[in-house]
Amino acid sequence: MNDTRVLWKEPQRMTRTALTIVIFVGLLIATFCLEVRAANESWLHNGVTAHRGNSSEFPECTLPAFRSGIELGADWLELDVYRSSDGQVVVIHDRDTRRVAESNLKVADSTCDQLKALDVAYQFRKAKKLSLEQCPKATIPRLADVLRLVMKQNKTRVSIQPKMDCVADVVRVVEQLKAQRWVGFNDGSLPFMTQAAKLLPTAPVFWDRYRSNIDSDIRIAKQRGFYGIVMHEGDVTKEKIEKIQSAGLESGAWTVNDTGVMRRFLGMGIGRIYTDRPAELLNIKADTQSTRAKGN
Repeated sequence: MNDTRVLWKEPQRMTRTALTIVIFVGLLIATFCLEVRAANESWLHNGVTAHRGNSSEFPECTLPAFRSGIELGADWLELDVYRSSDGQVVVIHDRDTRRVAESNLKVADSTCDQLKALDVAYQFRKAKKLSLEQCPKATIPRLADVLRLVMKQNKTRVSIQPKMDCVADVVRVVEQLKAQRWVGFNDGSLPFMTQAAKLLPTAPVFWDRYRSNIDSDIRIAKQRGFYGIVMHEGDVTKEKIEKIQSAGLESGAWTVNDTGVMRRFLGMGIGRIYTDRPAELLNIKADTQSTRAKGN
């Protein structure tokens, strides 16, 4: 009789324990989902990509340019990366430093320390006729440096353009910092963008196109799970914008710095514009929205 009571009570005890575990796990999942949703809802969605940061007012691809892009309220920053000779992912547009620094080094053949010793504000300062006080020395940042800056907020994300075969290196840095939510990719290389989509499937991929067949581009972008197609500004037409958007992709244009062209593309319904002048584009979009509001 005693054995029967023990055997009867044991399944009840186990059932209560299992139910407690299920409830606990359910609460954890619900909390996680709410946190992810809140984070996703906090991102800006204004279609303004600060090309190499706010590169019209600060030396391109430097921390001051990226910080300014965030402060202005661009929803995405864009940057370019290479792998240095000692395996660091560094942020610079060209394969060498000639256009931005006072001396020339080939990025892939130089160590990170050698690259960081250069003043990459030098040519910007010279072109703008600024003093060292007005435009202090700037160094080539590592991708990790930019990601740490971007991860301090939840409004602006960063789109990474690999300029060499370094997608796996980029993903390694992103995962080490747990920066997945802040990151996307853009480039015209189909192999690079396909690899990025596979290695980091949560990252939006913007595929850059130039003088290509838009119907073929849309088909490939859909197959590869890309987020958007970004056309060269000389290729943009209203018909192409409508085709891209009808396919469920975001339409974009690069790199647009003329305010008249900005207004024309916005009138066509373009979803995104890459620009060195994000402040001007944001002002134009604000004026357009204000005018429409008054009209209503």
